[in-house]
Amino acid sequence: MTARDDILKRAREALGGGFEQPAAPPKARIVVPEIPREARIEPFFRAITNLAGKAYLAKSFADAREYVVALIGDGPAVASNSPLLAECGIADLPGVRAGFKDPEALRQACASAAFGITSAEYALADTGTLVMLASVEEARMISLLPPVHIAIIPRVRILTGLDELLWMVPQPGLSTSSMVFITGPSRTADIEQILVRGVHGPGEIHVLVI
Repeated sequence: MTARDDILKRAREALGGGFEQPAAPPKARIVVPEIPREARIEPFFRAITNLAGKAYLAKSFADAREYVVALIGDGPAVASNSPLLAECGIADLPGVRAGFKDPEALRQACASAAFGITSAEYALADTGTLVMLASVEEARMISLLPPVHIAIIPRVRILTGLDELLWMVPQPGLSTSSMVFITGPSRTADIEQILVRGVHGPGEIHVLVI
């Protein structure tokens, strides 16, 4: 018996288990608060603005479209293939490119775009976080490469927090190659703790809730 085995044996015996008994996995403790959907918007927006992001409650698809028009002007912008963006008419705006099927063409468009426009699979109200699941509809680089990220989401996708997300999507790897959490503009700090935005991702983020 090695020293490691001896330590594990004593630990398991102290916990009431035998040496041959495998360690039991920890029990998940997921707590989902009962918060009405309408009551999640205000803390979600507050968390976004506290992180230097911008939040807007759109009254309709047309209202969201007008916000985007005022923000991007003639672009250049690249939009994801999200059905929600299609309902808003985002792909039809001047200066917006969408509907990419070739990954290299998408990469070049994102590298030269000033704005990246996406939806999001979910949002977390307590931290102001967008949850992006990579898919044919939502390519990762659209939300990561352009210097300004615009996200449009329906209010029904706002969850209370991480516990509710893990309750709804306990195994994200079964449905997506990547789950990305976006909490405010990209920020980093050097050894002198000088905060800089936009180094590793968009330095500006706008979140529109419909």
